[in-house]
Amino acid sequence: MTAKKNFPLRIDPKLFQIIEGWAADEFRSVNSHIEYLLRESVKKAGRLPRKMSAEGVETEEN
Repeated sequence: MTAKKNFPLRIDPKLFQIIEGWAADEFRSVNSHIEYLLRESVKKAGRLPRKMSAEGVETEEN
């Protein structure tokens, strides 16, 4: 299993409150909800690799 990348995130407090409430509505942590939103945005932009698991990008089989 690949370890997830950790990094500090600076975010507007009002935006954080919105995301925090949204995450609570979806029964997710703020961190997992931000990851979900990023993944959906990447998918919508057509930049998501063909194979993607819950943990991250999987290598393609030959």
